Amino acid sequence: MKYKNNIAIFISGKGSNMRELIKKSLYCSAKIKLIFANKNCYGLQVAKKYDIPIYFYESKNFYSKFQFEKKILKLLEKHNVNWIFLAGFMYIFSNFIIKKFKGKIINIHPSLLPNYKGLNTHYRVLKDKQKYHGVTIHLITEKIDEGPIILQAKTKINSNENENSLSQKVLKIEHLLYPSVMVSIVNGYLKIFNDKISWINKSCLPKEGKNNIICIK
Repeated sequence: MKYKNNIAIFISGKGSNMRELIKKSLYCSAKIKLIFANKNCYGLQVAKKYDIPIYFYESKNFYSKFQFEKKILKLLEKHNVNWIFLAGFMYIFSNFIIKKFKGKIINIHPSLLPNYKGLNTHYRVLKDKQKYHGVTIHLITEKIDEGPIILQAKTKINSNENENSLSQKVLKIEHLLYPSVMVSIVNGYLKIFNDKISWINKSCLPKEGKNNIICIK
């Protein structure tokens, strides 16, 4: 079977979002062509359970960032990849990769962007005594965590919430939302062109609230 939507998943950690994407891909016209890791992470062990090519390269073993990304590009071209899903991938792409895959690199971030860019979002949200926390799925651009937003979901922070309980709550939302966005893309429900987001149909998503933010209890 020939697929139009060939996907690469990039990881650096436990691989739980990767696992959910793979599971959902079995029920739509998406083909996960490869798993790429830039760290010797637990996600590599998870990936071995699936019949998908796995690649592990560390940037420190390359002469330059350009050489590292050139190697990545060759892998993507070899497998005819046309979508990249970052699932906890701790690396900042240069414009070399971003321009090659403009509007085709998708990331999931544990906060309601543009608030709380970067790391340690759960700790920072609790420290600031915010009422809500959440997840943003967005396109990757040259500026970190500033790409066009595809979808967001928020959840209320309980009075007895701690960093661990909040991170687990947000992770459950990630597992729900990220595969749904992948399915929306491959089914043609979500169109992305030149960094422009256009939703045709949101039938496979949870109920939407105001301003394209899904509210999840």
